[in-house]
Amino acid sequence: MSDNKSFRCGYVGLIGRPNVGKSTLMNHMIGQKISITSHKPQTTRHRILGISTTPTAQFVFVDTPGLHQGGKHAMSRYLNRAAATTLNDVDVVIFIIEALRFTDEDAAVLQKLKTIEVPVVLAINKVDRVEEKEKLLPFLAEMGQKMDFADILPISALKDTNLKEIGQVIEKHLPESAPFFEEDQITDRSVRFLAAEIIREKLTRTLHQELPYNLTVEIEKFEHGAEQTLIHAVIWVERDNQKGIVIGNKGERLKEIGKQSRLDISKLIERRVHLELWVKVKEGWSDDERALHSLGYNDDLKS
Repeated sequence: MSDNKSFRCGYVGLIGRPNVGKSTLMNHMIGQKISITSHKPQTTRHRILGISTTPTAQFVFVDTPGLHQGGKHAMSRYLNRAAATTLNDVDVVIFIIEALRFTDEDAAVLQKLKTIEVPVVLAINKVDRVEEKEKLLPFLAEMGQKMDFADILPISALKDTNLKEIGQVIEKHLPESAPFFEEDQITDRSVRFLAAEIIREKLTRTLHQELPYNLTVEIEKFEHGAEQTLIHAVIWVERDNQKGIVIGNKGERLKEIGKQSRLDISKLIERRVHLELWVKVKEGWSDDERALHSLGYNDDLKS
């Protein structure tokens, strides 16, 4: 494969405001769930690589936290830095917005994109939700006036609409290169990291308050035994009352989160899993740079 002189390979940055479908798009482009998803903004907290290799190209997708306005909170600053750093490290950017919506946050992201030198493809996502399809063409034309995009495509990441086409568009913008990763590799992240993200996804989807923004997951033990994998994980919250919310009445909520997490982790690693969860308090961790660093919120900013 690498002997093919016309083979293309490169990094593809998925950029946009929170909750526009970046993680869903990456998961569908690589054909496997790597980046966690939920309906809540800022679910993605780390830059995550998703790798898709075809006979003619290797796409290294970089899923990023959503760029958002504000940023006074330590976690918010971290998320914005992690997303913005990606712009300097990729060969092509996919700027994702929602169909028939262009917000102030979208406009702020667009201003950043006007300063970079790589091709920017505009992906107008969630077209499956648009009932009056005749409104799409004027919206596409309006968006085309905002910047000299390399291409503009209406897509639905969830329904696989035009994903083959966006792959073709991306490929033509990638440089000719041998592949960076093995053909069967789908991410640069460890199984340990992915297990923590799966647990956090279940927490985010289960807890309907603002609490998901005040918790994180740390894997303390990850051991492969002869018959099963043993995982000990700590769910860190910021206040004592949040601990009770996560645990639930008589521990039922935590038990359900553990069950859902165990099933997904077992599916990921293709073996039995014994998962134990603890909920602990670390006051103000999400607004403390040193606490963020100790909990792993530093690996995206090496470049």
